[in-house]
Amino acid sequence: MKLAEMYWTVLLICTAINWRYTVGFYLPGLAPVTYCKSGDESVSSACKSDVTLYVNRLNTEESVIPYEYHHFDFCNTDESQSPVENLGQVVFGERIRPSPYKIKFLEDKTCDLACSKNYTGGDKVDERKLQLLKMGMSLNYQHHWIVDNMPVTWCYTLEDGRLYCSTGFPMGCYMREKRTNQDTCIMSNLFKPRTYYLFNHVDLTITYHSGENQDWGMGVGNLGGRIISAKVIPRSIRHKGPKQLDCQTSKELLEIPSKELGKDQKLSIVYSYSVTFQKNNTIKWSSRWDYILESMPHTNIQWFSILNSLVIVLFLSGMVAMIMLRTLHKDIARYNQIDSGEDAQEEFGWKLVHGDVFRPPRKGMLLSVFLGSGTQVFFMTLITLAFACLGFLSPANRGALMTCAMVLFVCLGTPAGYVSARIYKSFGGEKWKSNVLLTSMLCPGVVFCLFFVMNLILWGKGSSAAIPFSTLVALLALWFGVSVPLTFIGAYFGFRKRPIEHPVRTNQIPRKIPDQSIYTQPLPGIIMGGVLPFGCIFIQLFFILNSLWSSQMYYMFGFLFLVFVILVITCSETTILLCYFHLCAEDYHWWWRSFLTSGFTAFYLFVYCNHYFVTKLNIEDAASTFLYFGYTLIMVFLFFLLTGTIGFFACFWFVRKIYSVVKVD
Repeated sequence: MKLAEMYWTVLLICTAINWRYTVGFYLPGLAPVTYCKSGDESVSSACKSDVTLYVNRLNTEESVIPYEYHHFDFCNTDESQSPVENLGQVVFGERIRPSPYKIKFLEDKTCDLACSKNYTGGDKVDERKLQLLKMGMSLNYQHHWIVDNMPVTWCYTLEDGRLYCSTGFPMGCYMREKRTNQDTCIMSNLFKPRTYYLFNHVDLTITYHSGENQDWGMGVGNLGGRIISAKVIPRSIRHKGPKQLDCQTSKELLEIPSKELGKDQKLSIVYSYSVTFQKNNTIKWSSRWDYILESMPHTNIQWFSILNSLVIVLFLSGMVAMIMLRTLHKDIARYNQIDSGEDAQEEFGWKLVHGDVFRPPRKGMLLSVFLGSGTQVFFMTLITLAFACLGFLSPANRGALMTCAMVLFVCLGTPAGYVSARIYKSFGGEKWKSNVLLTSMLCPGVVFCLFFVMNLILWGKGSSAAIPFSTLVALLALWFGVSVPLTFIGAYFGFRKRPIEHPVRTNQIPRKIPDQSIYTQPLPGIIMGGVLPFGCIFIQLFFILNSLWSSQMYYMFGFLFLVFVILVITCSETTILLCYFHLCAEDYHWWWRSFLTSGFTAFYLFVYCNHYFVTKLNIEDAASTFLYFGYTLIMVFLFFLLTGTIGFFACFWFVRKIYSVVKVD
């Protein structure tokens, strides 16, 4: 047992020290696969000769709706050997299937046939298949292939001369008259406007690390190798027929007519591929993700901006804390001057409302429910980011991040019920059944209803992102079978506790609130309260939105965790500062205001998502627009619960603290 504890301690220490340099950190237990030439498997059973190429769903930046590989009329595949997707992959619409391309380790292929497709004019089925292909090319749908758990990348040079490796490559090219997508329409000087060109040929280059002089066990080292990268170059070639393949670069391009085929007109599409293996012993298998992550656009240039933003936020937070501490120290010292009756200071400022500051708020039931769900979201985010920083949710483990977040949310029903019950009981609430039911149903129900409506649209579109009925039933089972009972358990222990005792008593008659200036009115304070917290997240928000909508990998979880900590500090201090100003103005309605002040950061998040939609995405169809804003609403709602809960409990601690140290008659 001591040996195991020592192992995990050393592992955590090494991870913490080297997190900046270990970009390609892998999920512990994800072992490398050793390949060898066909025939060598008999020598060692620890290696395999078949290199399986998997195809994933196709997506695009011009639409939110992804499609499975077989939705388009590509080569047929045997889906019975498909790997099982986890919950996160299913929710994100990933559908991994075996490809029709047959690859043997170290066996190069030159212009091999994958399959051929024939279309006849006048046939409604064939016309529909061609229309789907043309739709995919016009919207720039991207293939996503996988080899040895690595994305097959398409590398090309950007306008600034930098090499960029994309994890997807286009299914074809459609040249518009006035707009040319240079990233998609490679060799654009060969393409004619308003013409469809299908990429029916791929040149695959698989790079491997040789096992020579490597101790890979069971004598495999001298036989095979491990794959470190797989790159593709898509091309459009008009083959004369399945038995007359010619993959020279000077061949005529495969054009698909923009108009429908004439009556009995024939069109043949031949899919071909070439495979080349290259040895590279300078790159280690553990570092094989580096070339993808380091080439992501807008990453290197943002390091300084992120650090600069964090330093500014830390500086402002320190200033707020210093001002609060100095001002409060003087206030408390002044209030406690009771040397004699003549020298006693007259009550003023925030001490005047000591008899009303803990008066239960209106809609206390709803506030307690929001706080319970916000606590659930907070701990879900904290634990998920902690696991991600340790490398357990790396890009190599697809869907792990979403799976972890959803499972944690379900399992954290107990703290949600406990917090909601404790707060509601402190408000003097007695409807404990309504409180428990609303805590377990309201916020998860809002998210599920939005999700279900969008899922109906995806079902209607035949998208791969549509959740299968069995998965939907499984999600409902997790909600009602796990989350709801845990919420009841937490509420049970919360209601058994004594009500929270406040440091001062509440008067029976509410004190009249004097007229407030424009700066101390509720609405301006709430609007201003979300500015600073949003300022510390908007740079990271750009990367997160890119990973969601632009198929870019997000791997800077260390910075994200740091930004999350700064967000917690900033929300807390901003809410405390504004709460102090309102109490000094003799306005004691701080319960809801503390929640809404930091929660208003979600409004700025929504505005930024609108800005991203207008400036970065090319979405035009109504269904994709509805889906984008539907998913955005889910994200904004959860962020509202998160930030609002942080601000409330910070303010709750602050108010209890200051009124516990002053002497009240």
